[in-house]
Amino acid sequence: MLGLVILCGSVAVLMGFGFWTKGRNVRNARTALGYAMAFAFAALVMSATTVFAAEAPEAASAASNGLGLMGAALSTGLACIGAGIGVAFVGAAALGVVGEKPALFGTTLIYMGLAEGIAIYGLVISLFILGRV
Repeated sequence: MLGLVILCGSVAVLMGFGFWTKGRNVRNARTALGYAMAFAFAALVMSATTVFAAEAPEAASAASNGLGLMGAALSTGLACIGAGIGVAFVGAAALGVVGEKPALFGTTLIYMGLAEGIAIYGLVISLFILGRV
């Protein structure tokens, strides 16, 4: 549960950072975004380790099953929302770059894949949670 709370907090930090820097001239935006993404990845790892570290209860109650299903839904949903926002920013920038220099098309695909990877991480975490429920 603590991992889920940290995951939700890190997604909120990433979304808030993206909305805060939009339209502003931030000098160290890449550095701050790198720290925020590292925090989000650490939260995903922490939530995965808490799922594996917890011992399976002998008699799971309906409330714990419900919380497990809600955690799986939140991890997938919030990760997909964050990935969608990331793909929106990266895709808009990629179109501008490819319009000026078509040789950089492969590089922009790498950045798009990195942004979409966040959704895959959330899906993997939700599958881990569903495996424990």
